[in-house]
Amino acid sequence: MKTLYLRITLFISIMFNLQVYAQVASRHWRDVDYAGDSMIYHKLDIYLPEIQKEKYPVVIAIYGSAWMANNLKESVMFSFGKSLLDAGFAVVSPNHRSSKDALFPAQIHDIKAVIRFIRANSAKYSLDTSFIGITGFSSGGHLAAFAGTTGNVKQFTLGNASVDIEGQVGKYLNYSTKVDAVVDWFGPIDLLSIDSCRHQKMFDEKNAPEVLLMGCPMAQNKDKYRLASPITYIDANDPPFLILHGDKDELVPYCQSELLYNALKKAGIVVEYIVVPGAGHGQGMFEDKYYRMMTDFFIKNMSNKH
Repeated sequence: MKTLYLRITLFISIMFNLQVYAQVASRHWRDVDYAGDSMIYHKLDIYLPEIQKEKYPVVIAIYGSAWMANNLKESVMFSFGKSLLDAGFAVVSPNHRSSKDALFPAQIHDIKAVIRFIRANSAKYSLDTSFIGITGFSSGGHLAAFAGTTGNVKQFTLGNASVDIEGQVGKYLNYSTKVDAVVDWFGPIDLLSIDSCRHQKMFDEKNAPEVLLMGCPMAQNKDKYRLASPITYIDANDPPFLILHGDKDELVPYCQSELLYNALKKAGIVVEYIVVPGAGHGQGMFEDKYYRMMTDFFIKNMSNKH
């Protein structure tokens, strides 16, 4: 477990030294309470591009932490936030509850609340919610993909396990949580298979991030693990996806993205899959050429929608 924390700490520290974003945001709002409970894990930041417009298309960007952090929203701005602002997108970077704060599905309930909040408050923050993209890295990629595959899902049951996808966070419960395009950076997709397709066993059974998220070992409730997996909900109504993953990723093996790509293709969803040779869990991934792939993908799908 100590090794995992060291890896995550190093990963985040690298990201915090990648880019400075304040100079490319014309306006910003920090620590906006999207749930109305004043908790730090229910705060978000909003950044608008320098270019002056009446309103801006939106990308929600979610940090990664193996679901272990509840206050890392700035980290996405030190990675791909600048590229999104330069491309003309308003960037919404939310906190969410960690696995220490609450078990799944609390994390996706928080992200769904963020989507509803920005739709309900679009005029106040100059947001054009006719296009809402979503992206995230690592566990943030899991939540971004989850939002993408559950836009039309409110409740779901498998065997003896059921999940309320939407939750009751915030006061804007009548707003849609659908998104228009997803960019998943090396996120876990199938929690049942993530450990088995790692090249080496990295965690003991009690301390694997997915076990801490779920509150029980996989063998005790496989249906519950399936309900926490974005791949479970894929259907023909899902938005387009761009998937990026390094082929040397040890924490989240790239077989996860292969599973997502194949399932989306089978459902008839427009999907692009980029395997980055030699890249690890973030290392070698956060580069300008891959940022451009992300922004080009969002721009293309925004244009297709209009």
